[in-house]
Amino acid sequence: MGTLAPLGQMSAPAGAAELTRRQKAAIIVRLLLSEGETLPLRDLPDEMQSDLTHIIGTMRPIDRATLDAVVEEFAAELEGLGLTFPQGLAGALSALDGQISPHTAARLRKEAGVKLAGDPWDRIRALEVKDLVPLIEQESTEVGAVVLSKLDVGKAAQVLGALPGARARRITYAVSQTTGVTPEALERIGLSLAAQVEARRASVFDKGPAEMVGAILNYSTANTRDDMLTGLDETDAEFAEQVRRAIFTFANIPARVAPRDVPKVVRNLDQAALITAIAASMGAEGPEAAAADFLLGNMSGRLADQLREEAGELGRVKPKDAEAAMTEIVNAIREMEAAGDLLLLAEEEEDG
Repeated sequence: MGTLAPLGQMSAPAGAAELTRRQKAAIIVRLLLSEGETLPLRDLPDEMQSDLTHIIGTMRPIDRATLDAVVEEFAAELEGLGLTFPQGLAGALSALDGQISPHTAARLRKEAGVKLAGDPWDRIRALEVKDLVPLIEQESTEVGAVVLSKLDVGKAAQVLGALPGARARRITYAVSQTTGVTPEALERIGLSLAAQVEARRASVFDKGPAEMVGAILNYSTANTRDDMLTGLDETDAEFAEQVRRAIFTFANIPARVAPRDVPKVVRNLDQAALITAIAASMGAEGPEAAAADFLLGNMSGRLADQLREEAGELGRVKPKDAEAAMTEIVNAIREMEAAGDLLLLAEEEEDG
């Protein structure tokens, strides 16, 4: 930091000239703080915050002429500034957040040992309740209590309500023990949790495990799908239920497609596949037949009659051909959803 001169004895030009750039920066910071401004100094690297604190602590009074000279120099530099760039990899990653792929950003952070930018607790407080609950469940009771105490009371209450009763009671009691947590420990906990959140965001997979398995089973035959789900029931019933919610087959159409959207869906379907699926469902019972009736019942009467007539002329359909046609229809609906042309009903709405 260098030896500081007795600034109070300096003349205006000589005083400003003999100040280092860091001392001038400290003067600007001190001036802004004295005017009641709030500066985001916590976003600076730890070393820079430490240097600034030490410099401000060792500075001596300066005269008005020196202050005016420093302010004029600072204003001149600001006016001549064309474009700024973030300092270091941490700043670059923050500036490019959302522009480069999450796993590339995570790899760069890991390679350079760069901490997550900003206050990690801001990231945690911004999480939704559905994301906070599994985060807390996998941590110790003490860490869960710390997280709860850092949330606003409304969100903390929602998190408690979503946790199992015994777990929620233990965490609630542990909140009374959080007064002894040091700032260093609080920062370590926050960084660790924020890193976990970032790692989840940076996953190389676009879907969660249940969604991936569900998507795979969508393309499987009914026998294979039923066999896999039976096996999952025996191994992990909870995961099997998540997979069932993720599966979208022809039989799920009445629960996932709004009746008003059926005409739009039908216009985008291959007519041969639709006629084959209807022909396979004629005279049958079960969820596939109900799905065919749902489609026919929510399109124009003339088109429905035409499709029934053509399906009747098609005659008996082989199970393999029927399943292929139904899968093609589901794939077309999924493509419409991915393109933003169709909004499927959420799982929660199925029973409503």
